[in-house]
Amino acid sequence: MLRANRIIRSIYNDIVHMTTGEVATYIPELAKIKPDLFGISVCDMKGNIYNIGDYDKSFCLQSCSKPLTYCIVYDEYGKHALHKHVGYEPSGRPFNAFALNKEGLPHNPMINAGSIMIASKLGKNTDPVSRFNQLKTTFSQFAGNRTVGFDNSVFLSEKQHADRNISLAYYMRENGAYREYTSPNTISEGLDLYFQQCSTTITCEMGAIMSATLANRGVCPTTNTTVVSESAVKDCLKLMYGCGMYDYSGQFAFEVGLPAKSGVSGCIMLIVPNVMGICVWSPPLDDNGNSAKGIEFCKRLNEELDLHIFHNIMERNIYFEDDTPV
Repeated sequence: MLRANRIIRSIYNDIVHMTTGEVATYIPELAKIKPDLFGISVCDMKGNIYNIGDYDKSFCLQSCSKPLTYCIVYDEYGKHALHKHVGYEPSGRPFNAFALNKEGLPHNPMINAGSIMIASKLGKNTDPVSRFNQLKTTFSQFAGNRTVGFDNSVFLSEKQHADRNISLAYYMRENGAYREYTSPNTISEGLDLYFQQCSTTITCEMGAIMSATLANRGVCPTTNTTVVSESAVKDCLKLMYGCGMYDYSGQFAFEVGLPAKSGVSGCIMLIVPNVMGICVWSPPLDDNGNSAKGIEFCKRLNEELDLHIFHNIMERNIYFEDDTPV
């Protein structure tokens, strides 16, 4: 961990003054964030934490909430029941495109349509307050029982500029993705929960613990409590690996080779399975909607530590029963 910390500090110092990228403006409240804020936090499997920069500033999870909600609903419904409503594949289209797969389902849970579907299933037989409290409580457990916040201004801004997401929800209803009658009120409540999950707030340090919980098979390393099942985490990481970085997902998987999820607030949650979780936050985004500094950090980190999961697999000897290495 000490070597990794030195490398992270060195990369931070190298890129802290980068000025590429633009802060997201399609949600007006996000446009008010200072573009020079930059924080990195790391949490290993023993719960050790390393921070640098603006790690203690709060920001909205936005799409980085999607893997967390997926795991919660996965444990509530089970894999097969849940994936009757959402697919597994990269869409090859923008994250908010009007595009469904050949079964009439959203392509995966890491894009807007898929995550709206996932949110619609969370605690759907309970009232809206209970659903939000379930979400917020579990998010806090992911973060080592550190209470996540909520930015009501962002939530209202999301609702005010929600034409696309509302249209996506009704487009899924039109194509039978909900698999049952879904009233306008039910759709509205599901959308509200989706906007609420995106508007929850964390710090880099909390994001690193959340990432480490995913890296640690659903067990939070700072509390040693099981937050979600290992099965949910395994499937979540597969989806993050293939679909977590918008239209850059394939190239990110090729170059960095780790499960990750980005959000338009400038957050990237990076998972190094069984080793550590990392959260990087820098608001200016590149043309793909990913944090420009965050992407540069991930690339440089992999160059220094060679964390690509296929490198780690190829470095191991695999044995048959007679102990002959392959």
